[in-house]
Amino acid sequence: MTQANDKGKLETVSVPAVEISSEGSLLVCRLAGDWTTRTAGLVDREMRALMARDDFEALELDLSRTDLLDTAGAWLIGRLIAEQRQRGASVVLSGESNAARILLEAVGPIAEEPEMPAKPPRDGWLVRIPMAVGRAMYDARDDVVYGLHILGATISGAQMKLGRKHAINPAAIINQIDRMGVGAVPIIVLMSAIVGAIIAQQGAFQLRYFGAEIFVVDLVGILILRELGVLMTAIMISGRSGSAITAEIGSMKMREEVDALTVIGLNPVGVLVFPRLVALVIAIPCLTIVANFAALGGAMATAWLYSGIPPAAFIDRLREAIDLTSIFAGLIKAPFMALIIGVIASVEGMKVGGSAESLGNHVTASVVKAIFVVIVVDGLFAMFYAAIDF
Repeated sequence: MTQANDKGKLETVSVPAVEISSEGSLLVCRLAGDWTTRTAGLVDREMRALMARDDFEALELDLSRTDLLDTAGAWLIGRLIAEQRQRGASVVLSGESNAARILLEAVGPIAEEPEMPAKPPRDGWLVRIPMAVGRAMYDARDDVVYGLHILGATISGAQMKLGRKHAINPAAIINQIDRMGVGAVPIIVLMSAIVGAIIAQQGAFQLRYFGAEIFVVDLVGILILRELGVLMTAIMISGRSGSAITAEIGSMKMREEVDALTVIGLNPVGVLVFPRLVALVIAIPCLTIVANFAALGGAMATAWLYSGIPPAAFIDRLREAIDLTSIFAGLIKAPFMALIIGVIASVEGMKVGGSAESLGNHVTASVVKAIFVVIVVDGLFAMFYAAIDF
């Protein structure tokens, strides 16, 4: 057959043909000629008749004699394959070229679709709860091991170069002390003063019934110096500085800056973790002292205004109520709290993946884990002090 092309010239087109032969339950269709947009309409009726037939169980399409095949022809063949497979017949292709197979795959799948395996039955809650607990235990173990690795690398490898001993960079440590310590003073003072005032007011309100309002000084002094001063400081630093450490290290991990440090021979733990850990160990004890003074100042003001206890009487009673053990009981905890916050924040920062969602999840996990572990360690210290009568 001769047709005019787009430029008006005549060209020869091979007419498509479908030869059908039956071999028992197998129907063989031999396709020949050009199966293109120009000729697809010539065989559409025959292809529709094949689609409607249901007197065979298997269909073989032989494409060895097809000359040209474009999207329109591939769509006719793919429609026949899909219809017969939906009916339940088995369809196979033979004799097709690589180009024809690629085109048919693009139009629709030509291979037999494998049966999808049945979904396993969902475990009940009696199985899911122990699985969740076990997974949490393994995650906690991995966090502890990674934290010990970071702590050991920080202590033994504070140098900036891998395998080389260089002096510690004091400028980085002082910069971190300024950010984590000096910058946190206003919020520490404000929160501690408010908490101290609340404790004094509630204590005086309850002790008033017994005529023992003066003992509110003992309550505030011991509670603030031994427990709440360092605990409030650690919790606020966990939320303020711990999250910042995780976000900084995590964002560097996302941008592959941590890997770049390793490539150029620098120790990422020494460069990123060590200054922040040292700064926390120095800053948190100092902030604890600030928090103690602020809480006692708030309690003193409340006792004066609410219970009529003048500052001089408050200070005299405070001298009798506390001793050095009360002061050092809280300060001894501070370096341990600093190590916990810094290590947990660094571990979570190093675990950040390549997405913003991962960064947000690990920042949240850093704050939650740090606060939880800080409270647990504070309770362990309290039991230890009680056991040694400190």
